Amino acid sequence: MHGTNRTNIKPGLRVRIVLKKDQNSGKLTEGIVKDILMNSSTHPHGIKVRLTSGEVGRVKEILS
Repeated sequence: MHGTNRTNIKPGLRVRIVLKKDQNSGKLTEGIVKDILMNSSTHPHGIKVRLTSGEVGRVKEILS
């Protein structure tokens, strides 16, 4: 499942995000969603979230 729809993303979900510094390489970081950082219902590059580790990025894949 892709992370472009806010309705698909909830705190506690395991996701893969792309960090700002990794946007060029496309490297994904896996973690658990702590906070959703945007109010819009969709975004073409993924919904911006904060992981429990404190890292911030856009959701590319939802794992659970």
